[in-house]
Amino acid sequence: MSDTIRIAVLQSAFSLDMDENIKTVSELVREAAGQGAQVILPPELFQTHYFCKTQEERWFAHAYPAMEHPCVTAMQALSAELDVAIPVSIFEREGPRYYNSLVMLDAGGKAMGVYRKSHIPDGPGYQEKYYFRPGDTGFKVWDTRFGRVGVGICWDQWFPESARAMTLLGAEVLLYPTAIGSEPHDDSLDTAARWRRAMQGHAVSNVIPVGAANRTGDEDGQRFYGTSFICDHTGEVKAELGRSETGVLAASFDRRFLDTHRAAWGFFRDRRTELYL
Repeated sequence: MSDTIRIAVLQSAFSLDMDENIKTVSELVREAAGQGAQVILPPELFQTHYFCKTQEERWFAHAYPAMEHPCVTAMQALSAELDVAIPVSIFEREGPRYYNSLVMLDAGGKAMGVYRKSHIPDGPGYQEKYYFRPGDTGFKVWDTRFGRVGVGICWDQWFPESARAMTLLGAEVLLYPTAIGSEPHDDSLDTAARWRRAMQGHAVSNVIPVGAANRTGDEDGQRFYGTSFICDHTGEVKAELGRSETGVLAASFDRRFLDTHRAAWGFFRDRRTELYL
């Protein structure tokens, strides 16, 4: 395993056509691999539009068992071909249970397991509790060929506990597939800056690089604001995209340096768990 890990995040708009969306993501994955990326993150639920803005039972027909999901099987073939790791966000069905999930594919296409989103939002435009059960897997860190990768899903990224838990599990980078944009109940509310600042804070407090991949585009009046980014362990943004761009971001990090720097800062040495609720 190299001392350097190179991560990439992808940003795009998506349609109602899953095959078209898989093609879009596949092209971006190829572009990222061409830039030397080893771990490549697509946005959340890229199989279709972000359907959770309303409560419509027809969408349950779009869930699949994790390892049979068309997005997983397509990315698995691509992972094997390009020898890259890909966290794949999906709408998962397990019997009568439905989850907002992620299948981690290691280089070579090996499925390492499933993470189910821990924090499920419920608000105007983001009515996920109608569709998804709270995740039952606990937080996950994946020991990929290139390094230890922690992956949360969208609303997870706002919670400092998520980032801390994954870092305590040994994560060397944190990744967050995302679908976030306008707030239907308040046209004046733009959360893009605070969305980014929350994750930059996780980077600082855990001495760890963070990458977030968001979608763009107008989906029946819900406008997704992109602004995908990668920041380093100080929270400094190393690469970013605008609100409407389609593209790839990539950045490299020295795993050995980060491990030493994380120890030197003492955040994990000085924790007082007996005082925390």
